[in-house]
Amino acid sequence: MNRLTVVEFKLFLRDPAAYFWTLLFPVALVVVIGSIPSSREVEADLGRRVIDSYTPVVVVLAFAMTGLFITPTYLVGYREKGVLRRLSTTPVGPVRVLVAQLVVQITVLVATTVLVLATARLLWDVELPADPLGFVLALLLSATAVLAIGLFLASVLRTTRAATGAGSMLFFPLMFFAGLYAPRDRMPSAVNRIGDFTPLGASVQAFGDVAAGRLPGATALSVLVGCTVLFGVAAARLFRWE
Repeated sequence: MNRLTVVEFKLFLRDPAAYFWTLLFPVALVVVIGSIPSSREVEADLGRRVIDSYTPVVVVLAFAMTGLFITPTYLVGYREKGVLRRLSTTPVGPVRVLVAQLVVQITVLVATTVLVLATARLLWDVELPADPLGFVLALLLSATAVLAIGLFLASVLRTTRAATGAGSMLFFPLMFFAGLYAPRDRMPSAVNRIGDFTPLGASVQAFGDVAAGRLPGATALSVLVGCTVLFGVAAARLFRWE
């Protein structure tokens, strides 16, 4: 299993687009946002700086890129190329391939989160999460929720082109509710309320709660756990190896 995971890591690193969008791009985005002078000034209506509001959004952006694009395209690609079908006849088995792939993606998400937070802290003095345990909880639930959606897409879609298209259709509206295009605090309350019940909006809300020194709220936890269970069970029942 360890050897297979190492192989999956090597395959991931051989794909420049994969680690650029999941590792390098989020860090570069934090640097770009923080380099704008106005983003480092306290906004009267927000009560904090724009860079402080956008740092958790960038973390969630990396999660979305991994869950909605990387995970489904990799797995659908394996099915298209017959890799899963061939492995099903060997002692390795396709299940171990999936587990190894998920280990790689979760590791990448953790590494990306550390890089983004470290960059924001060192360059722009963004406060780190005040509750480490709550932060770990928010991180794990956010990661499992978005990866469950990725597995579901890999279960029901037949081609990598379809997987990329479906990922795009989900990415942009979900990131809107997560506050990518405008801080959630500046959105109408009705829009924010809808966003609270989306997986990425709930992730941003959970990270915001942790940053304020409290555990993620019940709504955010319920949405993230619900997405994990709902899409995870659906993916397990609908997934086909061939």
